[in-house]
Amino acid sequence: MKIIIAGAGEVGTHLAKLLSKEGQDVILIDSDENKLHVVDSNYNLMTQTGSPTAFKTLKTANVKDTDLYIAVTPFETRNIVSCSMAKGLGARKTVARIDNYEFLKPDYIPFFKGIGVDELIYPEYFASAEMVSAIRNTWARNWFELYDGELILIGVKLRSNAQIINIQLKELALKSHNFHISAIRRKHETIIPRGDDHLEIGDIAYFTTKKEFVSQIIELCGKTVTNVKRVMILGGSRIGVQLAHMLGDSYKIKIIELDSKKSFKLAERVPENTTIINGDGRDIELLQEEGIADYDAFIALTDSSETNILACLTAKEFGVSKTIAEVENIQFIPEAENLNIGTIINKKLLATSKIFQILLDFDSSNAKCLALTDAEVAELVVKPGSKVTKAPVKDLKLAKGMTIAGLIRDGKGMLVSGNTQIEAGDHVLIFCLSGAIHKVEKFFN
Repeated sequence: MKIIIAGAGEVGTHLAKLLSKEGQDVILIDSDENKLHVVDSNYNLMTQTGSPTAFKTLKTANVKDTDLYIAVTPFETRNIVSCSMAKGLGARKTVARIDNYEFLKPDYIPFFKGIGVDELIYPEYFASAEMVSAIRNTWARNWFELYDGELILIGVKLRSNAQIINIQLKELALKSHNFHISAIRRKHETIIPRGDDHLEIGDIAYFTTKKEFVSQIIELCGKTVTNVKRVMILGGSRIGVQLAHMLGDSYKIKIIELDSKKSFKLAERVPENTTIINGDGRDIELLQEEGIADYDAFIALTDSSETNILACLTAKEFGVSKTIAEVENIQFIPEAENLNIGTIINKKLLATSKIFQILLDFDSSNAKCLALTDAEVAELVVKPGSKVTKAPVKDLKLAKGMTIAGLIRDGKGMLVSGNTQIEAGDHVLIFCLSGAIHKVEKFFN
């Protein structure tokens, strides 16, 4: 598949790296030659210096033969125009990164398709949605629903009180078939486990289950459920405003913003149940004055990943049960995961994961993804005659870096065992390490 990516920022670069590992034919375009040089010298892909809104640049990149054109520059208008131009020149499918939630409204989809933009990616919306999920499921690090909640993938940080510590997974399977441990995040590594593996204190374990069995996982992991009603947000970013609207009137929200001018503007953009405080949220005395100890959730959304991490650690010391940090420096995520700061959000990874799934199936409704630094979670539809339908799961000889975590059949969720026979039309949940997705496709095509 030929893919052109316009924009060598963190989203474009991360996506290009993923695709180069999969052996895709990738061209990365940017007007900054220095950004391209770093990527060009380390990865198996082509680069081109030039403006993504110049016909000469697009024609030189041979956009007329492109299967997927992705515009992820920092500028929304440039992305839309670039996609429109690429589509007009012959690109099969286009994806544009945007910064305006209004563009995602269903009424406007025909308009964008009419000008040649097939898909819109709004990273701030993805981040806000992840945070809402984290607030509603405070005991989990990640909460990922498939097919209207028929299957759920849950990431849980294990402490010393977890009942499943130091038990081999094959022994655990003998006691319960109500969940499947799909992956283990241990320090800086993601492990796709086998029966001989076990869980350790400090691991983040990823469970695939159904809603009726969630309470069992909570008990096994030694977790308690917190009912969040009061939310404190550090930083009045677009994500914070979007989050305040998504949470609705049932929450009491307080946003602390350092910039006084921005604070006044925020007051006009947030719901009535939101209080705006102009002040430095890094000031512990200010946090105490604003009653941080009385809040159920604390969310750090400043422009600094370091500030967000430290602020969440401070909130934990004040007894806040749920903390969420926006960590935009991808290289910080492994270290942040090992700290006691709750859920970590990276909007670049979320956007990249969404785009990456479009590659698996041009109908993006058939593929979803959980954003991790070195793993992918995909929901794929099984095609008639594909290899995965030829034998029970235990006889498929799946690659070491992948596992089948569950499936949807006739609209109903099912957990997968070694004896499960996958059928054409099933929606199958795959968990695999980055770089193994091409091995997955061989089983499903």
